[in-house]
Amino acid sequence: MDTDTLRLFVLAADKLNISAAGRELGLAPSVASAWMSKLEKSIGADLLHRSTRKVALSTEGIEFLPYARDILAREDAARAVLGQGHAQVAGTLRFTAPSSFAQLYIAPLLPEFVKLQPRLQLDLRFSDKQFDLIEGSFDLALRNAPLEESSLRGRKLADDTRILCASPEYLNKHGNPATPEALAHHHLLAFENSVPLDMIGVDGTYAEFDPNAGHCNLVIDDGHSHKIATLAGAGISANSLWSVHKELASGELVRVLPDYECVSGTVLWLIYPQSNILSAKVRVFMDFLLERIGKNPPWMR
Repeated sequence: MDTDTLRLFVLAADKLNISAAGRELGLAPSVASAWMSKLEKSIGADLLHRSTRKVALSTEGIEFLPYARDILAREDAARAVLGQGHAQVAGTLRFTAPSSFAQLYIAPLLPEFVKLQPRLQLDLRFSDKQFDLIEGSFDLALRNAPLEESSLRGRKLADDTRILCASPEYLNKHGNPATPEALAHHHLLAFENSVPLDMIGVDGTYAEFDPNAGHCNLVIDDGHSHKIATLAGAGISANSLWSVHKELASGELVRVLPDYECVSGTVLWLIYPQSNILSAKVRVFMDFLLERIGKNPPWMR
């Protein structure tokens, strides 16, 4: 088993096309097919299911893929140590991030990154659904949550400060709550599976923002829609500062209970599977995001 053949398999798994993977490596379709057959024979399992219409990963292929990626990442890391790496990296990087954050801060940066790394293909999944990194074969992910899974490693991108806010129209109609207890008499918006949010007052008093304790008739699982509903006057909601800082500055939203700090324990993490070496393709994209976003977060300027 050689790494060139493994590289062909990983590319074929990403593209679900053996011929296209072979072309990227400079191989004729017949040669690429022969290499794949040789790899499967040496392993003793069919890694790809082939038909005249499509290629799909087999169960064995799904299980073998993370190990193949890890072997290639180790080879790339070893070459880099020996000074054999390249300023530009190649291959496919699978990355996932929450859609709201990605639309605001990552998507606008993609043309710049592609220009810097033209040989690297980005396979992106921007969704508020949280994908499993291992099962989804993702190289890197952005998550705004506590890093609790022992199978993952991560680097902090930025703090994820939460605040309560509402539209001026809503507050003019229903009043601006002066105390946390007054929230029980307001319309509150919640995310799916919301849990009470701890709040600490400037005088050290403890309180909670619990959407279920008020009149909660909106549960939304999409961050952008959550903000739009708040802007439209649906009620009071807890939002990340990165999501609403422009609306706060323009007056479209007003901070509620500004004397209380929300303590969520969440941080914007760039995470990757613990079993993976930090490959060159992951490192360059991670460093790019840390430089363009983490070094001086736009919502803190």
